[in-house]
Amino acid sequence: MGVAVVVVALVVIDVLLVALALAHTAPQDEGEPRPAPTFGTTQSGTPTSRPSASATGGAGSASHLLSAVDGREAWRASSTSCDVSQVVLERTTDGGGDWQSVDLGGDVRTIDALRATSDGVSVLVGVGDECATEVRTSTDDGATWTPGEPGAAGAGITEQGLVLGDALVPSPCEEPSDAFRGTTTTLVACTDKLDWRSGAGAWVDVPVDGVRAIAVDGGEYTLARIGTATCDGVQIETMPASGVTAATATTPIGCNDVPTDVPIALDRSGQDVWMWAGDRVDVSSDGGATWSGSRS
Repeated sequence: MGVAVVVVALVVIDVLLVALALAHTAPQDEGEPRPAPTFGTTQSGTPTSRPSASATGGAGSASHLLSAVDGREAWRASSTSCDVSQVVLERTTDGGGDWQSVDLGGDVRTIDALRATSDGVSVLVGVGDECATEVRTSTDDGATWTPGEPGAAGAGITEQGLVLGDALVPSPCEEPSDAFRGTTTTLVACTDKLDWRSGAGAWVDVPVDGVRAIAVDGGEYTLARIGTATCDGVQIETMPASGVTAATATTPIGCNDVPTDVPIALDRSGQDVWMWAGDRVDVSSDGGATWSGSRS
């Protein structure tokens, strides 16, 4: 009888030890998956890593955005990643001589698109710990901000894809350097090509490489292109904005002798073309044919 009791006790102990071992090795509950960022709302949650927006970012770790109102006034912005949250928004009214910092609010983690006009300025931003995407607009030079209309800030490049108006669409290539959306057409700058489409139609591949930034003037795109045989810096070229095919050619306009291994941003207002390359901002008053001296 005593032997039987000892055997039963040993079996019970073995069962308890196995149960404890399984409890330590069982998968832990990771909780519910975090919702994907949505547009126009701010979500809360744990900070999450988000690659930096690559619009006009090029080889740099931060994206550069530039929007010109005319030859004297322009806005520029830079940001890194959602978790780093290094956001800068500035405005100049003297052709880039001095830049004034503009506050967007403490919840803004990234700026993914920027568009300024004589009526105001709009930004596509990632806000909160989840970097939820929304548009904000100011009509008083950044003193106050209100919710903006979809597309008011132009095309945005985000981790989830291209933000075109109120639509989120897949990018036609990995890590596009810039994107521009007009009233009816869209152009995306990829590493070794341009991708164009009309409306929501199919993308047209144009074999033009090295385009780092895009601007527009009426019926023409203006391109900042590197790696050409005729320019050691950034070459300014133009191409039609409509009826684009794989055979559409670009026209060289001028060359700006700036570094090419830095973030490059470009914008245009009439004949005034602005370029932000690294830590310098240059302005051309003749469509990019010639350039003024460097300004910080």
